[in-house]
Amino acid sequence: MKAALLVAALVAGLLTPISPPASAAAEPSTTPSWTPPLSTRGRYIVDAAGRRFKLKAGNWHGASGTWTGSGDPEADANQHAGENSGRVPLGLDRVPLPALVAEFAATGINSVRLPFSNEMVHDQRPVADAAIAANPELSGLTPLQVYDAVVAALTGAGLAVILNNHTNTTRWCCGVDGNERWNASQSDEAWQSDWLFMVRRYRDNARVAGADLYNEVRRSVWDDPNWGSGDGHDWFAAAQGLGDRILAEANPDLLIVVEGINWTGIPVDGFAHGRPTLEPVRTLSPELVRSGKLVLSAHFYDYTGPHHSGATGVGETSDPRYRDLSRDELFATLEQQAFFVADEAARHYTAPLWVSEFGIGRFGTDAKGRAWFANFVDFLVAHDTDFAYWPLTGWQDNGTGNGWALLSWDRAGHLLGIDDGGDWRAADWHRLVAAPGRTGVVDPVPRWSMLSPDHGDFVQSLRMRALPDWDPGARKAACPDGQRLAGLARDGNRGLCTDAGPAPSWPAGAAPRVVTDERFVTADWAGGYTKLQCPDGSFLVGYAVRGAAVSSALCAPAPVPGSGGRTVWFDRGDNRPAGASGGDFASGHYKGQCGDGEYAAGIAFTRRVGSNGAPAALYCRPL
Repeated sequence: MKAALLVAALVAGLLTPISPPASAAAEPSTTPSWTPPLSTRGRYIVDAAGRRFKLKAGNWHGASGTWTGSGDPEADANQHAGENSGRVPLGLDRVPLPALVAEFAATGINSVRLPFSNEMVHDQRPVADAAIAANPELSGLTPLQVYDAVVAALTGAGLAVILNNHTNTTRWCCGVDGNERWNASQSDEAWQSDWLFMVRRYRDNARVAGADLYNEVRRSVWDDPNWGSGDGHDWFAAAQGLGDRILAEANPDLLIVVEGINWTGIPVDGFAHGRPTLEPVRTLSPELVRSGKLVLSAHFYDYTGPHHSGATGVGETSDPRYRDLSRDELFATLEQQAFFVADEAARHYTAPLWVSEFGIGRFGTDAKGRAWFANFVDFLVAHDTDFAYWPLTGWQDNGTGNGWALLSWDRAGHLLGIDDGGDWRAADWHRLVAAPGRTGVVDPVPRWSMLSPDHGDFVQSLRMRALPDWDPGARKAACPDGQRLAGLARDGNRGLCTDAGPAPSWPAGAAPRVVTDERFVTADWAGGYTKLQCPDGSFLVGYAVRGAAVSSALCAPAPVPGSGGRTVWFDRGDNRPAGASGGDFASGHYKGQCGDGEYAAGIAFTRRVGSNGAPAALYCRPL
């Protein structure tokens, strides 16, 4: 990402978190142009009134650390680009907090991605006065308490804040540095605990709108992260599990931001390596316990590439960087790696895409870099994509510095902004923030959700989670509340849920029924096969399996017709409606799916010789 690969000792934060001061939960004092909380409708983020809220954001870095990992961690010379944040958002030493926030808003952004480290959460050492010299009222505070003040100032100005767990330890990102994964230098339990603590800390501030779960998950020296293998490096499972916990236990209103995998493999010619980004989502997509809260995210820089780590020297390969691609090649690559999730409607993976990091320097950028930036902005504009520039703030001295920030200040607090002349990025930046796009109320769209009990239970119904285990020892899958089962896979145990069509509802207080035999079968709709059929006036919302074999069906009462229907066989091939919505929810396996105007009322299977009891047919009835 923002630096070459680094190798350094880990720093652990072991102190107990402090209690939040009153300011941490303070309501913003100004009238915003949007109404929290935020949620999603298809590919768009919307506010509480259903109006499109496009994340036009910047990254305010520093609280997650600027130390490069070698030498004195307090010395300016050992900070990235010599910019010493002092463990707090960069710039508080030079500019009063209200003035910083005002300058941010003046750039045209409406939101801020605010990185933190897990070490910062526990760090009880007071911040050095030099780090907050322009804000003496913050003297004596810990990094987390300064973070509180920053959150309050941003949200008080009407800006949305997306909390971002950038690193485990408080140091610069992103190489081989002990921060490669959410659990690289800490346990999964510690990571989840810190997130629940942070979410609860700001729960009463409605403009703290989202949680970006972890930054740029990538390979460590020995191991790759993966998407769906079920082991301790499974980013899909980790993000899915934590997202569910945040929504169920800490704050049901937050957006949950899940970044793709940033890097796998050894960056040496001849070895497999690459940047998966969001490509794995096509065949395995997250589904949270509260639908309409998932945002998918990706990062792009000119000096990285689809198979290039971004390094120069050690870790550099002969693969092209993004800036080496032609305009057409770049656009095709972007679509393949990430933008498909927003561009392809009515799929199990359809979600808003937030490019939560991209950027380039104003100094020393060659023609290829400039062309990449212009082309990338063209693509963002054409696709009406949510974005966050990296970074908002930086240091400068007499107009010199690393030049990456939109806004840079010298030690006396003098600003060198993107509009202060000589910044070639200005025209593209203004074209981006002022670009026309979808505005106003976004109508609700049908939701399509994948169930993936590949390695264990995948119960996405909060109502079912509150009840006892309905089939102990089996792997269980249940649709999110408000959805019904629409499709099943022959093998692999995947399912598809939806609320499409004249969606029936599961009345509050009505008990579900677990079906394990044929007592409710009203017609022989799958001759010679065992049939688990819901009682009349109910529909399928889940199922359980042991190995590949069906174990039980989960039925929810609803005002649905109880007669007639058709059998959808999928034991010898796919059987889905032509142009079926939802997408391929079980790649490589036969699938059956009811129509949008139908509901699934039963599952058929057989355990006769040569069969493994896997689903073979669905009983679909008209809504």
